[in-house]
Amino acid sequence: MTSTDARTRLVAAAQELFWAQGVGATSPRQVLAASGVGQGSLYHHFPTKHDLAAAAVHATTTAGLDAARRDLGAQGSAVERLVRYLERPRPALAGCKVGRLVSDQAVMDDAALAAEVRAYFRGLVDLAAAVLVEGGLPDDAARDRAHAAVAVVQGGYVLARALDDPDAMSAAARGFVALLDPLPTTSEDA
Repeated sequence: MTSTDARTRLVAAAQELFWAQGVGATSPRQVLAASGVGQGSLYHHFPTKHDLAAAAVHATTTAGLDAARRDLGAQGSAVERLVRYLERPRPALAGCKVGRLVSDQAVMDDAALAAEVRAYFRGLVDLAAAVLVEGGLPDDAARDRAHAAVAVVQGGYVLARALDDPDAMSAAARGFVALLDPLPTTSEDA
C-alpha cells in the first residue's frame, strides 16, 4: 500500500466513524482498526488526533459541497436545480455527515473544526442563493429561500431519524418544493 493509499484509507475510516459516533467519541485506535493501516502510517500522516479530524472534516465538507454544486450547477431553471438539490437521494436515517458534526461538542469547541463546518453551511446557502438570484429573485429574498432550503434538508434528516422513517425527509422536501410554486388563486382573490 502506498503512502497516499494509507492516508486516503485513514481519512475515509475517520469520516465514517465521525459520522456514526462523532469526533469526540472516536479514538485513533478505532480509526486504525477501521482503516486496516499500520500505526506508523497514522502517526506519519496525522501526528495528532486533531490533524486527523481536520483532514476528515475537510474531506467531508468538500464532498458535500461538491455534491451540492453538481445539483445546483446542472442544466435547468433555478427552481429545477433547487428541486434537484432538495430531492437528491440521501441516507435519511443515518443523518447528514456535516450536520451531525454540529452536535459534536468536540467539533464546535475547536475553532478550526467549527470554522470548517460553518464554511460548509455558508457555502450551501451561497450556492442556493446564487441559483435563485439567477432565477430572478432579489438578493435578500434569494438568501432567505436558500436558508430555508438548507434548513429543510437538515430538518428532514432530524425528522427522519426521530420518526425512524426515511420518507419523512422526502415529505419535507416535497412540501418545500410545493411552496416554491405560486399558490392557487380563486375567483374570490380577484
